[in-house]
Amino acid sequence: MTFRIFSAFALAAALAHPAAAEVDFASMPKVDAHVHLYGEMPVFLRRMEADGFRVLTINVNYRDFPPLAEQERDAAALHRAHGDRFAFAASFDASNSAAPGWLVGVQHGLDAAFAEGAAAVKIWKDVGMQQRDPDGRAVMIDDPRFDPLLDWLEKRGIPVLGHQGEPRNAWLPLEEMTIRGDREYFTEHPQYHMAGRKEWPSYEEQIAARDRMLDKHPGLTFVGVHLASLEWNVDRIADFLRRYPKASVDLAARMPHLELQASRDREKVRRFFVEFQDRILYGSDLGRSRGQSDEEFADEAHAAWLADWQFLAGSVVLDSTEFDAPFRGLALPRDVLAKVYAGNAERLFPKAWSAPAAIP
Repeated sequence: MTFRIFSAFALAAALAHPAAAEVDFASMPKVDAHVHLYGEMPVFLRRMEADGFRVLTINVNYRDFPPLAEQERDAAALHRAHGDRFAFAASFDASNSAAPGWLVGVQHGLDAAFAEGAAAVKIWKDVGMQQRDPDGRAVMIDDPRFDPLLDWLEKRGIPVLGHQGEPRNAWLPLEEMTIRGDREYFTEHPQYHMAGRKEWPSYEEQIAARDRMLDKHPGLTFVGVHLASLEWNVDRIADFLRRYPKASVDLAARMPHLELQASRDREKVRRFFVEFQDRILYGSDLGRSRGQSDEEFADEAHAAWLADWQFLAGSVVLDSTEFDAPFRGLALPRDVLAKVYAGNAERLFPKAWSAPAAIP
């Protein structure tokens, strides 16, 4: 995953332009359908309430995060205590997926997560970009070994959040990447920088494997997180959504790519949102880093949420720390904003947010 990188400059810009409040930010119900949280978070909870947000925190088997069991423990605890604000998605360890008993073990673990209230399952980019069989072959998401798991989730109506591949920038040399945040991330995480690395499938092979998986599972409720790794071109995202009518996408950590495209053709990006207003979910990819205080994370979230709102709801000319061209906010209609920010998440995850547990 590429983490959300946010600056004090962007927060100052968000606060400086009253036109960003053409549709009132605080009063509209909102869902951030892609965050990564752990630990107790009372300050962040108050920030969510003030900003009108609920969240879906997503567990990921990622070395920069606590172990999966710890993530699930904390996510379930947040959901139990504040189910009206915190929902969570489970995940699983995809290593040794060809071993006997792997599927049964994964299903057992996911059943336990569902019993705790998990609303979805995340399949991460380690399938395709990290896992190998003993013979050295890269394990891809369309491999038949995953079909029984996907069939099981499809029959149970469990949404799958799919992170296959990376932004196309990951296959480019650092100096050719279009977004500064991508250059920073792949400099710090060279294991996912694929430029010149023929031992792993190409960008288009990653996308094709994901699409073959969806061809085999047409009834699967699927969210292609990070704009389905097609962030660089809204026409490609539109083609994906037309081809797979049960698929949606989220915006997590890919807003700068849309802003860059808006700097070149704002109306094209705006038409994309209007056409697919029922298939796009707001998400930030905010992740609480190790050692980060609750207070610091709450401030970071507020700043990121305001800046994204300014682009989606406002109409002023903006600047970005991610690229050099100016761009203008999309000024999306209220009904489109309502779907992107809450309605689509509520429809896809109907049991995700519930009343908090009663205190004995």
